[in-house]
Amino acid sequence: MDTLASSIEWGVHEILRQPRIAEKAKAELDRVIGRTRWVEEKDLSNLPYIDAIVMESFRLHPLGTLLAPHCAIHDCNVAGYDISKGTTVLINTWSIGRDPIAWDSPEEFLPERFLGKDVDMLGSNFALLPFGSGRRRCPGYNLGLKIVRTMLANLLHGFDLKLIDGMRPQDVSIEEEYGLSTHPKHPIAIFMEPTLPSHLY
Repeated sequence: MDTLASSIEWGVHEILRQPRIAEKAKAELDRVIGRTRWVEEKDLSNLPYIDAIVMESFRLHPLGTLLAPHCAIHDCNVAGYDISKGTTVLINTWSIGRDPIAWDSPEEFLPERFLGKDVDMLGSNFALLPFGSGRRRCPGYNLGLKIVRTMLANLLHGFDLKLIDGMRPQDVSIEEEYGLSTHPKHPIAIFMEPTLPSHLY
């Protein structure tokens, strides 16, 4: 559950830093869902911008900066490096997500980079590995992805998220704190104003 909450928290932090993202997401939600119901799992395939926000959050703020250790099962050569059988290999997803060779403007939060592109988060695209790859891939990725997408979509659909205590968007910190999972170092307090008809709450 900790990783799910952190994923949503990172998405909210980045959205609050760039109000244009919230406006674009709300426009998509109003167009696809309307104002008379909540987002359901069956709607997720029709919400590409919400999906792009989630993917960009995973790229820029991977929950596990290092994937579970892998072991080379035979001698091999990867990108010019000889790796001996039995070598423990650690994959740094944080560095991959910020690699300027793989990503344009890698330090910027730009969900639009994923729109209109068929991007796989499940291990075949080695530039985006939020759940790992192969036999060591996160076993709960399917459930986790559904929960993060649905929760973030409903937060944006049902509430106006506003900063409090005189904070401005540029004051929202995206400094990271590392542990078993990566959290925002400076949590923020927000005001959530309901925007849907009252009977839905």
